[in-house]
Amino acid sequence: MPLNISRVLHALVPHSLHARLVIGISLGWLVLVAAIILVASRSGDQLAGQANRAHLEYEAELIARHIEEAVAVRVDALQRLAERVPQAPEQSVALLDENVGLMALFDALVMISADGEVLADIPELPGRRGLDVSEREYFRYMRHVRRPYVSEPFTGAASDAPLVMVAVPILAEGEFRGMLGGVVNVEDGSFFAGLRRIRIGHAGFAALATASGLVLSHPSHELVMRPVPGAATHPELDLALSGWEGAAAGRLVDGTPALQAYRQVWSANWVVGVYLPRTQVMGPVKAFLRQQQWVGVITVLLMLPLLWLGLKLLLRPLHRLERHIAKVARGAAKRVDPRTGMRELQRVADTFNSLEQQREQAKALLQDRQAFLDAVLDSSPTGLFICNLRGQIVYLNPALHNLTGYDLEDYRDWQILEHLHVDEIDDVRDLWRHTLETGRPFSRQMRYHAANGQMLWLEVNVSRVADDGKPLGYVGTVKDITDSRQREALQRWEAEHDPLTGLLNRRGFERRLEEALVEWKKAGTPSALLMFDLDHFKPINDRGGHALGDEMLRRIAQVLAWEVRNSDHVARQGGDEFAVLLPSCSLNQAQRLAEKLRQAISEIYVEHEDSTYHVTMSMGLTGLLESDEDIETVLARADAASYRAKAAGRDAIVQT
Repeated sequence: MPLNISRVLHALVPHSLHARLVIGISLGWLVLVAAIILVASRSGDQLAGQANRAHLEYEAELIARHIEEAVAVRVDALQRLAERVPQAPEQSVALLDENVGLMALFDALVMISADGEVLADIPELPGRRGLDVSEREYFRYMRHVRRPYVSEPFTGAASDAPLVMVAVPILAEGEFRGMLGGVVNVEDGSFFAGLRRIRIGHAGFAALATASGLVLSHPSHELVMRPVPGAATHPELDLALSGWEGAAAGRLVDGTPALQAYRQVWSANWVVGVYLPRTQVMGPVKAFLRQQQWVGVITVLLMLPLLWLGLKLLLRPLHRLERHIAKVARGAAKRVDPRTGMRELQRVADTFNSLEQQREQAKALLQDRQAFLDAVLDSSPTGLFICNLRGQIVYLNPALHNLTGYDLEDYRDWQILEHLHVDEIDDVRDLWRHTLETGRPFSRQMRYHAANGQMLWLEVNVSRVADDGKPLGYVGTVKDITDSRQREALQRWEAEHDPLTGLLNRRGFERRLEEALVEWKKAGTPSALLMFDLDHFKPINDRGGHALGDEMLRRIAQVLAWEVRNSDHVARQGGDEFAVLLPSCSLNQAQRLAEKLRQAISEIYVEHEDSTYHVTMSMGLTGLLESDEDIETVLARADAASYRAKAAGRDAIVQT
């Protein structure tokens, strides 16, 4: 009896479609995964450790050497200066003033007598000169050892800031006469600032600590002047504090795995640590694995013909089911009959037949609901519209037509852009395209030209509609917010303007001064500030009443608005106090304008009961300085100058 190969194969292959797919696809992917793992396991792990440990040790060595050199330069400068210290203590201040160039190396210089009294300091800090430091650790070291020394961090008695003292002894014929010290601010000094900015790659960094275990420099400002973690969690750091140098694997303060390298700064008894998070260490490994992807691609390409041929044979029953379903879809058949012995396909056919019956029932119900929905949309008082997935408006309800005056045809082919205010077009177009690409909601308030020419403020909200995760289109609502926007604009104006004169009030003026100070800090754009109050204004109120005083204030405000540039800001600070901010203006230009304002205001007058009243002004003028950190400093400087002008006889301008 001849062997029937087809029957044998049919008996060997499982009747389950799930089993067939698992067998075919699993065989292919097992080969692919085995090839990738075989190549990657032999080379990936070796790349990360060797390259990054050597790099970290090199970086730590460079940083430690740089700090050693920086300490040596400062000690050498102090020693040269110590050799020139005069015998008379009163000459110490002059000597420090002559060597103010050393301030490039230190945050302060101090000269201390043999008894521990601070004789001189620069820059001079209240409370530091005459201070007794005889019990300080660095002074006791100087008095007994008499060699250059970098102190442990301490809190300054006068500055209340964390400091490090670089000290050298002052000797005369072998006798200790005192010490000369260079003060370095741990938190704000330039000595440690550069170290905090060092980055190794995108996440690695460097830190500095004393051998006694106190953090001197760290990218996280909160850790400065805090004790280093203990040996239980950071044993490598504990070894480094004892003098060990090298690289090892460990953890950061927050527990992140990282490589770390340590080097000693022997001249200052400090320890440099360089840290590289493990995620960055794995970067070379990932790069190596990307190179090996070609191996995976070639493997997949080789496997594709085999998988394709195998799946084609395995999925023939599924193709027959597909053809039956297509007949039902065309209306050529009422039911699906796959005629197969595969249990899964038979269950699919039964489920499809059941769904087809339910679909016919749902179709009838949907038609009824559609009619109801159309009635709801047409009667809604809120403007509504519907877009397809390409962003084209396919429906708008009567409320939206009544609001804008446009029909559906007026929104074809993006004609809606022609209705927007010119300043809104680009932003609305970009935001709408972003919504179409990502499916995220669109929400914006915009200015819109209605068909009757009226300018409207509309609030438009659009959301994507989906059915079981499949996007169907977009539904939007439109609300007229013209009245509320106008009220908000009026409220914003009233919040920053003086109701009597129409000028800026103190709040509005200080906001613009804040902006000018930011521009000065960011781009160096100069600005000038004029502040003045009126001389001889009180008699006007006393004799003519507040109505006459208000009239004088309004005339002064009008003259100020005439005389300044359109870009300048004029404010009534309160009472008879005024201020003028001159952006992008030098002090020379401001001085000329101030004189012009002084002359113009002196010519203003009001009359009451055959009496004529004049006023003058006492003005303070100042510009923005590098040291200005807030507007209160600038305002106080200009205000003080105006008081000096009044004290000098009034009707004057004082520049500061």
